[in-house]
Amino acid sequence: MSELALDIRHVSKRFPPNVVALTDASLDVRPGEVHCLLGANGAGKSTLLKIVAGAHRPDGGEMSVAGRRVELKNPQQARQAGIAMIYQELDLIPQMTVEENLMLGYTPQRFGIISRGKRSALAKAALLRVGANFSSTDRVGSLSIANQQLAAIARALTCEARLVVMDEPSAALNETELRRVFQVIREITAAGVAVLYVSHRLNEIREIGDRVTVLRAGRTLQTHDLAQIDDQALIAAVVGEHRDLLERSSRLAPRENLALNIRRLRGPQGLDVQALQVRQGEIVGLAGLNGAGRSTLLKALFGVGRNDSDVELFGQPYHPQTSRQAIRQGVGLVPENRKTEGLLLDAPIYRNACLVHTRHLNWFSHRQAKDRAGPVLQRLQTKLDNLEQPVRQLSGGNQQKVVMAKWVIDGARLLLLDEPSRGLDVGAKADLYALARSLAQEGAAVLVASSELDELYVNCDRIWVMHEGRNAVCFDPLTASRDQIDQAILIGKTSVEP
Repeated sequence: MSELALDIRHVSKRFPPNVVALTDASLDVRPGEVHCLLGANGAGKSTLLKIVAGAHRPDGGEMSVAGRRVELKNPQQARQAGIAMIYQELDLIPQMTVEENLMLGYTPQRFGIISRGKRSALAKAALLRVGANFSSTDRVGSLSIANQQLAAIARALTCEARLVVMDEPSAALNETELRRVFQVIREITAAGVAVLYVSHRLNEIREIGDRVTVLRAGRTLQTHDLAQIDDQALIAAVVGEHRDLLERSSRLAPRENLALNIRRLRGPQGLDVQALQVRQGEIVGLAGLNGAGRSTLLKALFGVGRNDSDVELFGQPYHPQTSRQAIRQGVGLVPENRKTEGLLLDAPIYRNACLVHTRHLNWFSHRQAKDRAGPVLQRLQTKLDNLEQPVRQLSGGNQQKVVMAKWVIDGARLLLLDEPSRGLDVGAKADLYALARSLAQEGAAVLVASSELDELYVNCDRIWVMHEGRNAVCFDPLTASRDQIDQAILIGKTSVEP
C-alpha cells in the first residue's frame, strides 16, 4: 500500500488567553483521493487547515507528509513539502497581475534569475487548466469574485503539489465554473495527487468526495466512505443532534400589506425589474446564475448606484440615493462579502453589532451598545468569548450573525440578504433562516439572493428567477418542482409572471 499523502495524529492547538481550537484531531488522506472535511463553524477546521499549511504550529500531536514526519514552521516549508493551500478568504494581491499572483512562492528561477518566459508559460497553462476566460496580464483587482477564485485555484496548480488543500473553493463559482473545477480535481487525483476538500455543501461533497471526516468541538469524530453514510447522519454528526434541515420550514400566511412594490427599476449592468412585490411576513428568494442581476438589484434597493425607479416601500415612494437614506427608511443589507463590506474586523463585536444604531460612541453609549448587542447576539446563538473580542477572531458563521445582529438592533423592516449562507455550516444555515423566518413573523419582509436553490426552495414563500438583469418568472415552492426552477434559471423567460 502506498504511503499516506497526509497523516495527522492527535493534534491540539490553543490560543491565548483561553481559546481551545483543537483538542484531538486525527486525519489521514490517501494519494489520489478527495478527502472531505466537514464541521460546524468554530469546530476547528480553519485551525487544522492552517496547521497543514504551516501557518500555525500545533501544541501537540504529529504530522507526516508522504511518509515523512514534518514540523512545519511556516507556509514556505509547507510548499517545499508539496502542500498547496487555497484559503476560503482569498489571499491574492489586487494590485498585482494574475501572473504575478500565480507565481508568488513558486517563481521558477534559472541561475538565480527569474525566468520570465517560464513564468508566463506556467501561468497560462494553469489558467487553461481551470478554464479561465481572463488573461494572465489582467490585474486581480479587476476580476470578479468568481474569477479571483479560479485564479487562486490556478496558483495552487503551478507547483508540483502532492497534496492540494481546498477550503470552500466553490463558494463564489457558478455551475459551469464548478464543473470545470471538479474536472481539474479529477485530473489531478487521477495523477496521484491527494485533495483535502472543505465544503458545507453536502451535494457537492457527494459528487466529488471519496471519504469524509467530521470535526466537532476541536475533535475528529468519525471518518466514513461517502457511499456508506446518508446526509441526515452527516448532519447529525456535524451539529451534534438530529436536525432535519432538508425539510421545508414552517410558514405562516404573509400579511396583505405590501412592504416592497417594484413597478419598475432600471439600473446598471442591464438591470430591468418589473412587477416584483414582497409582503410583510414574507421571505422572497432571488435565484439565477452569476451575473443574472440578483446582487445588483439588492444594491440598487439599498441606494448603491444610479437607477431609474418606480418603487414603493410600505406604501410610500422609495428612491434612495445613498445607503444612509435606505437605512433611515428601514432597509438593511447583509452583503455578499461580509469581511470587506459588512464588518470592521479589528473592532470589538459589540461595536460591529451597533454600527448602524450608534455611530458616535462615548463612554455611556459604549455601555448602552453592549446592553443592546448582548441579548441580540445571544438570541442568534453567537459563539464568542466576550463582547469586546475583535470580530476578526470569530468563525465565518458567527461573523455573519454579527452582521445580521446590527439590522435586528436597528429594527430593519425590509431585510436584503445577499448570499447570506456562503461559507456557513449546515447548522449555522438553519439558524440564519430560522432568524429570517422569525423576523418575518414579527412583520419584517425579507428578500434573499442565493446560489443555493435548495435553501431558497425550503425557506422561501416565493422564488423569483433572475435572468440577464430581469425578473423572468416567479414560482411557489409548494407547487413548483426544483427541476422547473432549474430550467428557468438556465434558459430564462421573456415575460414576467406575477
